[in-house]
Amino acid sequence: MELLFKDKSEAVLNVYFTAGYPTLDSTIEIMNGIQEGGADLIEIGMPYSDPLADGPVIQESSGVALQNGMTIEYLFTQLKDFRKTISIPVVLMGYMNPVLQYGFEKFCQKAAEVAIDGFILPDLPVYEFEHHYGEILKKYGLDFVFLVTPETSETRVKQLDQLSSGFLYAVSSSSTTGNEKDFSQVTAYLNRLKTYGLKNPFLVGFGIKDKSTFELVKPHANGAIIGSAIIKALSASNNPGATAKAFVESVLN
Repeated sequence: MELLFKDKSEAVLNVYFTAGYPTLDSTIEIMNGIQEGGADLIEIGMPYSDPLADGPVIQESSGVALQNGMTIEYLFTQLKDFRKTISIPVVLMGYMNPVLQYGFEKFCQKAAEVAIDGFILPDLPVYEFEHHYGEILKKYGLDFVFLVTPETSETRVKQLDQLSSGFLYAVSSSSTTGNEKDFSQVTAYLNRLKTYGLKNPFLVGFGIKDKSTFELVKPHANGAIIGSAIIKALSASNNPGATAKAFVESVLN
């Protein structure tokens, strides 16, 4: 990921989708579509039955993916050869419960083996990261991305920035993903983050859904993360790869 942000410091587009949705085996097809559409980074959601930060669209996709039979083990099987076609960075996003059930070190080892770049695990406590999990991540050369919100204090933002690598995830508001946003408040918050002298670039997520919202936040952050909107598009598609490509192109062109 370091190379990505070295080469491109603005207008970075990270696209999220849920593994195992709309069909169990659409993962690689969607990844290829996202890359072909021109995205800079892929974020794969590992479905979980109680996704706290996610809005109804992603929650529903998680439920369908679990019904389809998606598991962490099966996802790693799907990702075994993904680097044959995917050259952009890929991060896994999920929650600690299933990762701990799988085994944290085993999870890191498998991710490193298939050439995943890093993780976003919103419910991993900072204390646990500092005293245990951070060393395991470092051992396997994996980036870890913390989330900050408009309510996060400057001291805390700087602490999370120091602990993060790859990028910092700037949640646009304290609500869940997929909700409408007041972008004047969002831009004030992003501009405040800019004054903190952060080590990492930061990408804004929650509420970015199309070309116009992407354009609104571009001047104020290093880029943005889109998730719910592409999942809505995929829900009505019988060709997930082509739909993913067309969606990304609609945001960028």
